[in-house]
Amino acid sequence: MKPAAFRKSFDGKTVLDCPALELAEGRITAVIGANGSGKSTLARVLAGIEPPDGGGSPLPGCRAGYLPQSCYAFRMGTLQNLLLNGGDASRAHSLMNALHLDALAGQPARALSGGERAKMALARLLMAKYALLLLDEPCAAMDMESTLAAEQLISDYRRETGCAVLLITHSISQAERIADDLMFLNDGRVVETGNAQRVLTAPGTEELRRFLAFFGR
Repeated sequence: MKPAAFRKSFDGKTVLDCPALELAEGRITAVIGANGSGKSTLARVLAGIEPPDGGGSPLPGCRAGYLPQSCYAFRMGTLQNLLLNGGDASRAHSLMNALHLDALAGQPARALSGGERAKMALARLLMAKYALLLLDEPCAAMDMESTLAAEQLISDYRRETGCAVLLITHSISQAERIADDLMFLNDGRVVETGNAQRVLTAPGTEELRRFLAFFGR
């Protein structure tokens, strides 16, 4: 999967200048970088939520599933929220069980806590089949136990469907655990890409070395 190069500007200022990318099918690419580096903009443009400068799409015809940082819950029960995205009840119950949501199946989704709502939104997304998953901080509101369960579901989904996954995260540890490849953004530019373990253990740019130093790396 090769998204075309694009730029995205707001009020005349370029916030992301993205070269042509290669997102390998069946692999998870973690995207790291400081706040404001363009990570969420990257996901929103690839998802078709934000048009790039000049219009069009970097991935025309691609069926992409997008999970934003702010998770929306519809006015219905938790199980019904999952079923809105297709699939059957057995799949929904399996996902909810893996994320420890099964006891909340009949509870109004809007009554869920922040972490529970994040798990519900991820499970809802995973009800359908996509060629590309775009996940923007999917585990930010989850505790560690739920984070590990969510990571396992994402990894299993990638393996079962063969889709490409773009995972935005502020957790270097999460990138180490789950990512095959890594992309580092800084000031709206893709500075470094490559095998996740190689890039994290032997960064090739001073920008990434400085960024990792904040995490004691």
